[in-house]
Amino acid sequence: MIGTGAIGTAVARRLAGSGREVVVWNRTPERAVGTGARVAGSLAEAVEGGDLVLLTLKDHAAVRDCLARLPDLTGRTVVALTTGTAEDARAAERTVTAAGGSYLDAGVQTPPEAIGTDAATFLYSGPRAVFERHASTLALLGTPRFVGERADAAAVWDLALFGVWYDAQLGLLRALDGVRRAGIDVAAFAETAAPQIGHVVTGATATATELTCGEYPAGPADLTEHLTVIRHLIDLRRTGPLGDGGLHAVADRVESLIAGGRGGEGLTATVDG
Repeated sequence: MIGTGAIGTAVARRLAGSGREVVVWNRTPERAVGTGARVAGSLAEAVEGGDLVLLTLKDHAAVRDCLARLPDLTGRTVVALTTGTAEDARAAERTVTAAGGSYLDAGVQTPPEAIGTDAATFLYSGPRAVFERHASTLALLGTPRFVGERADAAAVWDLALFGVWYDAQLGLLRALDGVRRAGIDVAAFAETAAPQIGHVVTGATATATELTCGEYPAGPADLTEHLTVIRHLIDLRRTGPLGDGGLHAVADRVESLIAGGRGGEGLTATVDG
């Protein structure tokens, strides 16, 4: 294991506490003490004795730095447990493969304190056979979900999930700010906002089906009706500190679809093509 920050420390303690032989290395050696694992004196020493190398580092810049110092990874599987882009994952795969190893990318969808529980979810992508070879070890950290053979699948999935949270949270903040600036009771408004967010949650599967099938029923409103509301929202949010959330681009897209004779379709049509 390379890196003993909050996630790395929790991972090392979980694996060592489960009876696995764990060797850790950290740039600051004293931060590697107390994990229950053996502390290596160097990066090379940390990886030389095992076939599974976990990189629990703060970002892919640190991943690239470590991999550059490990020219021979023959017979080893490297797993990067850190948030990064699709290109980060592809670059790491190329480096590890060139050094003779196998690469799994991982998305960490859990706080450190949940590691080792059923509430922890980890996303993995790369060669399925490599994932299955180490699945029993990875399962000690939390629920392992294999999301695709492409090296970048976990990175895309991970970021898209974070995006759902950011979009929802920032949308809520824009709404709360808008009613606050209008002198409306924010707490009372929040009681009505929660069910509104719930409509998105309960409709997620149906929306995915529309996207997959390429059919976009209007539902409660068609695009012509949505456009009216979107324009009103742009006006409401024009002076807010968080902007309008990209609604200008959405309005342009809706107008284009309406001009193309698709005004009777639903909002999911905006991502068609």
